[in-house]
Amino acid sequence: QVQLVESGGGLVQPGDSLRLSCTASGRTFSAYGMAWFRQTPGKEREFVAAISRGGSATIYTDSVTGRFTISRDNSKNTLYLQMNSLEPEDTAVYYCAATRQILSRDDYQYWGQGTQVTVSS
Repeated sequence: QVQLVESGGGLVQPGDSLRLSCTASGRTFSAYGMAWFRQTPGKEREFVAAISRGGSATIYTDSVTGRFTISRDNSKNTLYLQMNSLEPEDTAVYYCAATRQILSRDDYQYWGQGTQVTVSS
């Protein structure tokens, strides 16, 4: 299996940028499709973005398209989420996740512990 650890969260102002990282250990990182999800209190976990095993394909939820970019560096076993033009509605705990599938919106077997992102003035 694979172990995932997120970092890079914090408190930022509306319009600011932030980059999240997720470092993987264990099985071969490039064997997994990867994704970011987020969750706010009282709501279900929400899909944000996903990237294929080799990084050639990406998908996003509509609310972040054009503002967020998911990427990966398989040589560093690391997944990234570049978040620009942040809005208060982006406030959530962000989780990275891994799937045995090439690319997926909802079928993930491994999860990190999450990192808090707060967007507030």
